[in-house]
Amino acid sequence: MWGLLMVVCLYGAVEYCLRGQSDKSLDDASLMPFADDPQVARRVELATGKRVHAVALDEAKPGWTSLDM
Repeated sequence: MWGLLMVVCLYGAVEYCLRGQSDKSLDDASLMPFADDPQVARRVELATGKRVHAVALDEAKPGWTSLDM
């Protein structure tokens, strides 16, 4: 009995938190973890057919080196 009540409460809480979200915003949020790696973003796009808005990483400027600490 308590288990069923907890499941109903959890379902109600999730529905309450997501009440103002659209399908597009939820899709964008689910693809966000792949946005910082362009190669992975392309593979996800090919696998899902959904557009991942990837962030291009900054290129090193000529004469600058990367410093590992």
